[in-house]
Amino acid sequence: MTTLTLVRGDITRQRVDAIVNAANSSLLGGGGVDGAIHRRGGPAILQECRALRASKYGRGLPTGRAVATTAGALDARWVIHTVGPVYYAGEDRSALLASCYRESLRVAGELGARTVAFPAISTGVYGWPMDDGARIAVETVRDTESPVVEEIRFVLFDERAYAAFEAQVG
Repeated sequence: MTTLTLVRGDITRQRVDAIVNAANSSLLGGGGVDGAIHRRGGPAILQECRALRASKYGRGLPTGRAVATTAGALDARWVIHTVGPVYYAGEDRSALLASCYRESLRVAGELGARTVAFPAISTGVYGWPMDDGARIAVETVRDTESPVVEEIRFVLFDERAYAAFEAQVG
């Protein structure tokens, strides 16, 4: 059985097999979690992301999909990049957000990752309401079978995010 753990802190400081990056579709870095992972992980991550853009993802990584690179200087083996959806009140895009978590766990399983750290995908600049984002995240990882992954760690940057995830984990 997979253990769910909540941590308040900086995802780039986690000692895990895989850190999930809330990436943008370009895979070339950005703000928030994406920028922090690229800055702390160093140029090796960007180099592999550029190679992915040059080969498989010329138009960028599609929303809801996931792909892995090295973790560079991070204390992890891999970074799993996933592109969350931008929140639109008039359109239900929750299936795309759930897909980010499912696809990331699929990639983690293929890599043999036993411990995976997730941020609260799409709840920053992409505008997803934190309470709903936490509900989708927790429900999805609980419903996704992953025989390899032993621990899923939600690493939450502030108290508001931590409280939203804590309410869902119970």
